[in-house]
Amino acid sequence: MEKKIDETLVRKVAKLARLDLSDGEVKEFSGQLNAIIGYVERMNELNTEGIEPLAHCLPISNVFREDTVKESLGTEKTLSNAPQKDGAFFKVPKILEES
Repeated sequence: MEKKIDETLVRKVAKLARLDLSDGEVKEFSGQLNAIIGYVERMNELNTEGIEPLAHCLPISNVFREDTVKESLGTEKTLSNAPQKDGAFFKVPKILEES
């Protein structure tokens, strides 16, 4: 198998990702990535004739409920258990610092 990903390509991708890799890491990742590509190429040799493409290996049905229009709680009931309120609004602690 010829090398598809050489150390130059690993260095380029690392630079784009702003990763500072050592020479040893570049060599290691180059080998690992080539092993992954080799494995995927082996999978291309499988006979997939007559096999339907899948999005998931298990049968899944839609688990969402139907949207139904319901009456809202209303402001008074919604705010009834609020620790702090200001008129018709929840009052919450400030979390952002001013710059």
